[in-house]
Amino acid sequence: MIKVKNKINIGVVGFGTIGSSVVKLLLERRRLFRDRTGIDLNLMFVCDKDLRSKRSVSVPKKMLTRSVDKVIRHPDIDVVVELIGGVHPAKEIITKALSAGKHVVTANKLLLAVEGEAIFKKAEEAGREIFFEASVAGGVPIIKAIREGLSANTFYNIIGILNGTSNYILSRMSGEGATFKAALKEAQSSGYAESDPSLDIKGLDSAHKLAILSLLGFGKKVGMKDIYVEGIEKISPVDIQYARDWGYTVKPLAIAKREGNQLSLRVHPTLLLSKYILSSVSGAYNAISIDADLVGKQVFYGQGAGKLPTGSAVISDIMDTASAIIYGKKSSRFIAAKRAEIKKIKKMDDVRTRYYVHFSAIDRPGVLAKISGILGSNNISISSVVQKERREAHVVPIVMLTHEAREKDMQSALKKINGLATIKRKSVLLRLEG
Repeated sequence: MIKVKNKINIGVVGFGTIGSSVVKLLLERRRLFRDRTGIDLNLMFVCDKDLRSKRSVSVPKKMLTRSVDKVIRHPDIDVVVELIGGVHPAKEIITKALSAGKHVVTANKLLLAVEGEAIFKKAEEAGREIFFEASVAGGVPIIKAIREGLSANTFYNIIGILNGTSNYILSRMSGEGATFKAALKEAQSSGYAESDPSLDIKGLDSAHKLAILSLLGFGKKVGMKDIYVEGIEKISPVDIQYARDWGYTVKPLAIAKREGNQLSLRVHPTLLLSKYILSSVSGAYNAISIDADLVGKQVFYGQGAGKLPTGSAVISDIMDTASAIIYGKKSSRFIAAKRAEIKKIKKMDDVRTRYYVHFSAIDRPGVLAKISGILGSNNISISSVVQKERREAHVVPIVMLTHEAREKDMQSALKKINGLATIKRKSVLLRLEG
C-alpha cells in the first residue's frame, strides 16, 4: 500500500444528478483512491439550495450546507467543485473560490464557452488550478489529451460528435427509419434527452464544447457568434436513406479547421463517407477526431454523457488538482497563454465544401435544366444527380451532390431555386465532410 502523503479537503457545490454521482464516488471509493494514489480525498461539504430531495447517496448531515460562502471561506477547503451549471451564479462562485485561494474543478461547458478566457486568467492571477475535463465529452479524456498529451503539436483540425442526444436520434433514424419526433421521444424516455432538448437538437450544446476545444487547440478565444450553428430538427429518414445510397452517413458534427491563419468553426448535420471512423459512432456515444502535425490523425471515443462517465471525469480532475497541490504541478498557465497562430475567424459565407441538396419539384420537362442553370451561374458544378421515384402526385425528388463550392454562392443559388414556381417545398441542404 502507498503511504498517504497528504489529505485534500473538498467542497462540492451542486447536488444534482452529476453532483450526487461525484459525492457518491468520493464517499464510497475514498479508500480505493487513497490506496491507488497515496492521496486522501476528504469530502468536507456538499452545498445545494435543495437538501430535501431524495438522492442516490446518503450524506452525513454535518457535511450538508446551503451556504456557498461557508464552503468557499472555510480555511481547510483545498478544492471547490462547481456542478450547478449555467453562467450565473457559477461564474461568481468560481471567481470567489479562486480569490479565496481555492483550486477549482468544474463541468460547466456553457460558462467556459462564454467566460472561459476570463476565468483562466483569474486562475493564473490567483496562482490556482482550474480543471474541466467533464465539460466536453463526459468520460472521454479529450481535454487532458489536448492540454497535456498533445501539447507539442500544431493542430490542423478538430472534428467531433460532441452531443450524444443528437447522435442517438440520428442513429435511430438511420438504423430503424424512425421519424425525428419518434426518435426524440425515445431519447427522452431512455434518459438521453431532457424534457426540453433545445440545446442538444439545435446544436448549441456542441457549439459550447467546440468553443472550449478551439481555445485549447488553437489558442483562440471564440464567441458563440463566431460559430455557425445548425440543428438536426429538419433531417428526415428520406434524406438519410438518399445519403446512404451514395455511401454516406449523416452525423451531427462540430468542426474546427485551420485554413492558413484563419479558423473556421461550424456545427451542423454532415454527410460522412461510411468508411470513416466517426460514421460508425452510434447511439449516445461521442467521438473526437484530431489531426495534428506530429501525431497525425487520432480518434478519441467513449460515453459522452451520463452521471457515471461525467462523474469519472470530475474525479479525475480532483485527482489532478490534488497532485498539483501536493507536488506543485502547474497547468492553468498553458490555458491562459495566448498564441498568435490564428489571426481571424473565417466567415461561414467564405467556407468551401461539397453539398447534398434535395429538391422537391413538379414533374415537368426542363425543371432539372433550370436548377442546373442557376447552380452553374453561381459557380456551382454538379458531381452527381438522381431523380427519385415520385413520393406524391406530380412531385419528384431531385437529389444532387455538388463539387466543392463557396457557402455564399450555394445559399444564393438555393434562394433563387426555392423561388421557382416548380419547387413545391423548401429544399434540403446538407454539407459533406471528408
